[in-house]
Amino acid sequence: MPELLLELLSEEIPARMQARAADDLKRLVGDGLKGAGLAFTNAQTYVTPRRLTLVVHGLPVKQPDISEERRGPRADAPEQAKQGFMKSLPKGAEVEERETEKGKFLFARVEQAGEKTRLILPGIIQTALQALPWPKSMRWGRGKARWVRPLHSILAVYDQEGLPVRFAGVEAGVTTRGHAFMAPGTIEVADFADYEKSLRAAKVVIDPDARKQTIGADAAKMCKGAGVTLKDDPALLDEVAGLVEWPVVLMGRIDAEFMDVPPEVLITSMRKHQKYFATEDAKGNLASRFILVANRETADGGRQAIAGNERVLRARLADAKFFWDQDRKTSLASKAPQLKERVFHAKLGTLDEKVDRMQALAVALCEYMPQADRDKVRSAARLAKADLSTGMVGEFPDLQGVMGAYYARHDGESEAVAAAVADHYSPLGPSDDCPSKPESVCVALADKIDSLVGFWAIDEKPTGSKDPYALRRAALGVIRLIIENKLRLPLYEVFRNAADQYKDVALKHWAESKSGETFDFVTPLRQSLLDFFADRLKVHLREQGVKHDHIDAVFALGGEDDLVRLLARVEALADFLGSDDGGNLLTAYRRAANILRIEEKKDGVSYAARPDDTLLTDDAEKTLYAALEEAAPAIADKVQAEDFTGAMAALAGLRAPVDAFFDKVTVNADDAKLRENRLKLLSMIRTALEGVADFSRIEG
Repeated sequence: MPELLLELLSEEIPARMQARAADDLKRLVGDGLKGAGLAFTNAQTYVTPRRLTLVVHGLPVKQPDISEERRGPRADAPEQAKQGFMKSLPKGAEVEERETEKGKFLFARVEQAGEKTRLILPGIIQTALQALPWPKSMRWGRGKARWVRPLHSILAVYDQEGLPVRFAGVEAGVTTRGHAFMAPGTIEVADFADYEKSLRAAKVVIDPDARKQTIGADAAKMCKGAGVTLKDDPALLDEVAGLVEWPVVLMGRIDAEFMDVPPEVLITSMRKHQKYFATEDAKGNLASRFILVANRETADGGRQAIAGNERVLRARLADAKFFWDQDRKTSLASKAPQLKERVFHAKLGTLDEKVDRMQALAVALCEYMPQADRDKVRSAARLAKADLSTGMVGEFPDLQGVMGAYYARHDGESEAVAAAVADHYSPLGPSDDCPSKPESVCVALADKIDSLVGFWAIDEKPTGSKDPYALRRAALGVIRLIIENKLRLPLYEVFRNAADQYKDVALKHWAESKSGETFDFVTPLRQSLLDFFADRLKVHLREQGVKHDHIDAVFALGGEDDLVRLLARVEALADFLGSDDGGNLLTAYRRAANILRIEEKKDGVSYAARPDDTLLTDDAEKTLYAALEEAAPAIADKVQAEDFTGAMAALAGLRAPVDAFFDKVTVNADDAKLRENRLKLLSMIRTALEGVADFSRIEG
């Protein structure tokens, strides 16, 4: 079947925009084809720094023929309505009057031959190109069309023949061009196989995955020859593959005078500014070799390219070494007062004020982590933000925290203090390592909780997709710090402690009440923040495969701010519901709850009261009553002792008497007193189960 090939050749497309643009082009053209009734086998996109390519396989020669019947207005409708219906029909449509159950109506039989695909494609392509959403686009020359960079040419071929496509003042043809430096000549193309083969011969690899494989394989081979290993960096590999059409891997050397600079500085400088890959020696330390990827082959085997890149890197690293040497001339502690000149937020004060709050909160958190040294926590919190005043972090903001740790060690601070300074921003994301050292955990928690409470105090909460202060990430960081360190932290109390430090800020933001009493912002703030954490915890647990209804069933009980205890309850509930006893007891709970809901609504009363044991007549209800009387306090005691598995086991013991009760006892008995008593017994079942979780939230 025919094939569509489309290529847009332009000036260099930023690497960060390439993958998204390829996906958008495939989506837009695919939607246009489907909207026109043109089915296809598959579509693939390829992207290089200069070209965006789409190939669609298995297109039909024409649209399918249409044969349909359309019903019009009533036969006795006004003439204007009937004329409007007639005008809406294609030429040649047959119209007749037909009797129906609702009267006589006009009917038309429409037979329409499908249009040739070749005639439809130009409109679909042009619509897609106009709608392609670039993060940033531009106009050039006198044209009004927008594209990421000026377009040079458009290749549009269907069934080995060109298509009359025009966009941004460029007429489509059947030619493209090879590599800008090594093979810039024109290439005539008939189909995709010819296109791919011809471009490879012209030093262009159109598949970004193929370019990445080439870079990875050639770099690994080169590193092996030099006795080093390539440092894994998938993000940089993606970016570099988007910068070259014909990757040529080369190796350079870092001057020995720079090797005493912290490796993070060297790696950041190479990676951020020059897009070089770092290498490591056999011990995992940074090696003095780096990998660069050129976009062309040269007659000298890349010697001049290597020398030029080494020269550029030497200048970059000289700057870094200068900052490294200058920053160490004064202590990190001496730089902390400069934080008074840095604003954290217009309504929340300076960074120095934030550090004061962090320090107080971090020390208070030591109560829940006894193994933490309070003096070291106090010192680490005071120094945590001081490196923001250093020249190195001014040049490389990504190294904040990391450089603070190096400077703290240089000043003679303990390893625990230095590690806490380095770790206090962590974890930054789901793949980031979570701090585990006591002092690091306290300072990291204090930093995040202070920010959360502060922004809540001035009502700057995340809304919808907007989260300018990364508060969702901060909350997830707190959750990971608590759960992964099994920290028994009462969040409600911790939020109160942090909020107390924001009283003056809150009073400025919130007006006083009409009665003249000071507005109580702490209570609603704590509850709102706890609800926010509940939502974030649900997201965190769902990503780990925990069912959302199990989480809801535990959260619905309310009053829980210990995340470790809450998680243990969710896990015990999941295990219980996965057993036969749990599944059957859930069914029985629903039956009891449904009966109670119906009868309580009908009678206008609640049956949540203790049954009268003298009215128990059937052996099954006597047995159930005895089992509930025994199980209820046992369940409560085990929940109190945080033995949630034991509480679930006690629930499981109710399965047999509950099953027997529903099999042998009629709840809605004719005797009113007997019926009321049995409904109270059902209420005992409901109460017993809801002491562990809200089973009404369980689905399935």
